[in-house]
Amino acid sequence: MNTALVLAAALLLAWWIDRRFGEPRDAWHPVAWLGHAIMPLHRRLPTLAPRAALLAGTLAWWAVVGGVAALAWALQAALFMLPAWAAVPLLALALKPSFAWRMLRDEVAGVDAAFANGGLPAARQRLRSLCSRDVEQLDAREVRETAIETLAENLNDSFVAPLFWFCVAGLPGAWAWRAVNTLDAMWGYRGRWEWAGKWSARADDLLGWLPARLTAALLWRPSLGWAPLAREAARTPSPNGGWPMGAMALRLGVRLGKPGVYTLNDQGAEADTTALARALAFAGQAAGAALAVALLWLLLEFAWTA
Repeated sequence: MNTALVLAAALLLAWWIDRRFGEPRDAWHPVAWLGHAIMPLHRRLPTLAPRAALLAGTLAWWAVVGGVAALAWALQAALFMLPAWAAVPLLALALKPSFAWRMLRDEVAGVDAAFANGGLPAARQRLRSLCSRDVEQLDAREVRETAIETLAENLNDSFVAPLFWFCVAGLPGAWAWRAVNTLDAMWGYRGRWEWAGKWSARADDLLGWLPARLTAALLWRPSLGWAPLAREAARTPSPNGGWPMGAMALRLGVRLGKPGVYTLNDQGAEADTTALARALAFAGQAAGAALAVALLWLLLEFAWTA
């Protein structure tokens, strides 16, 4: 059987599983397993002296990401030895936890629904699970802005980037990206994690560089202009996050920002009561386009090797 065709079929089935069932429970979720497995490292690494923390954090990153990629490679190799009718669904089940479009969509939609059902306090409470900011001081406009930014940035981290790396390297690529992004989320901070998490943060920046720009391109429209998007993206401290967030701000025609840190599309309108729904619609279109591009990539690879 052709590898690319099996990967394409598995991706399509994994997308359906995500749309139909969403995320598995933590007890069955590989990302949750990874978090539990590295918890001893998580407790120990930031207590080390700077040089030791940098070295240990780097070695830990290679061990974790390399181990995850090797496990995925072995699993994929074993599945490719099966008939296609068995390999495709099993590969789809293994691939699904590497991306999470439905969960992202539902969580952001939940913030929008919370405004209608419980007002600003309920929306703040719902937003808390989506971001690491102190949401208690955010007003209604800032809650909407934060939810839209989270949607745009995680459209890349949780969907486009794993699809990109799946196309590049199959299941090992998708699983490795999930490990990279998970380690960045756990370790890639300043302050206590300044040294132990430095490699994790830089690796996430490097491996997410191209997917972030692809995500922006999926949200972008020619009328927006690429140069304005590049200017907006440069306003954020992150080398990657500003691209999908800037594209979303320009596409919506609204102002987004993190208080005291950056403002995107500062000449735009305030994020009104329709902004979140429109952002979800644009993100859904971009997610569908990303899936189509990934399938086309794999089918062209099939045609090339057939």
